[in-house]
Amino acid sequence: MKLFTFLICCAFLFLSGCVALQQDMVILEERVMAVEYQNQELQKQLQSDIDKLGKHRQSSEQSLRTQVAGMNADMDELQQEVRLLKGRVEEIEYLINRKVSNYEASDKKNTERIEQASLSMAKLDQRLTQLERYLNVEGKSGQPAAAPATSDAQANTKETSDKALYELARQAYDNGELDKARQNFQKLIQNNPKSKNADNAQFWIGESYYREKWYERAILEYQTVIEKYPNGNKVPAAMLKQGMALLQIGEKSSARLILQELVKKYPKAPEAKISAKKLKEF
Repeated sequence: MKLFTFLICCAFLFLSGCVALQQDMVILEERVMAVEYQNQELQKQLQSDIDKLGKHRQSSEQSLRTQVAGMNADMDELQQEVRLLKGRVEEIEYLINRKVSNYEASDKKNTERIEQASLSMAKLDQRLTQLERYLNVEGKSGQPAAAPATSDAQANTKETSDKALYELARQAYDNGELDKARQNFQKLIQNNPKSKNADNAQFWIGESYYREKWYERAILEYQTVIEKYPNGNKVPAAMLKQGMALLQIGEKSSARLILQELVKKYPKAPEAKISAKKLKEF
C-alpha cells in the first residue's frame, strides 16, 4: 500500500514536472516568436532605411549629374563664344590691316599723282609762257612778237564782244585747236569775270583737257565751275563730267560720291538721269 502510494506520488510529481516543462516550453516558444517578430520588424525597418538611402543617393547622383551636364553645356557655350570673339577679333584685325594697306597704297598713289600733276603743271606753265610770247603778252628780248592772224587780232580788240570771243573760242574747240580755244575762253573770263558766258567758258576749258585725256587737270577745271559759278547752268554738267573723269583715272569711290550728289542736288537735270544710269553700272 505504501509502495502504491509512493508510486502515485512519483507519478503525480512526474506529471506535475511535465506540465511545468510544457508551460516553460510554451513560454520559451512565445519568447522565440516575439524575438523573431522583432527581428523581422528590425529587418523591415533596416530594409526601409536602406531603400530610402538608396533613393536619396540616386536623387543626389542624378542632381549632381544634371549639374555637371549643365556646367559642361555652359562651358561649351562659353568656348563657342570665345571662338566667335576670337574670329571676330581676327576679322577686325584683318580689316584694319587691309585698311591701313589700302591707305598706304592710296597715299602712295596720291603722292605719285601729285608729282605727276606738278610735272604736268610745269609743262603747262612752259606752254603758257610760249603762248604768251607768241601773243606778244611778254615780248621776246624786248622785241614785239609777230602779228597774229586776223581772227586773233579781232579777238584782242576792245570792240570784240564777249559773245564774239566765246563763239571764236568754241569754233577753235570744234576745229580741234584746243590750246587756242582755252586761251580765248580764259581771255573772256579775265576781261569780264561777270560775263554771262564766263561759267560756260570755264566749263569748256575743262572739256578741252578732258578731250586731251588730261583728266586730272579737267577735274580741277570742272571744280572751278562748281565753286566759282554755283548758280550757273553748267554746274550739273561739270559734276557729271568730273565724275566721268574720276572714273577714267580709277577713282570709282570718289566718282560715285560726285554722281550721287548730282542726283540729290539736281534731280530734274538731264545730267542727273545720266548719273543715275551710270550709278547702276557700279
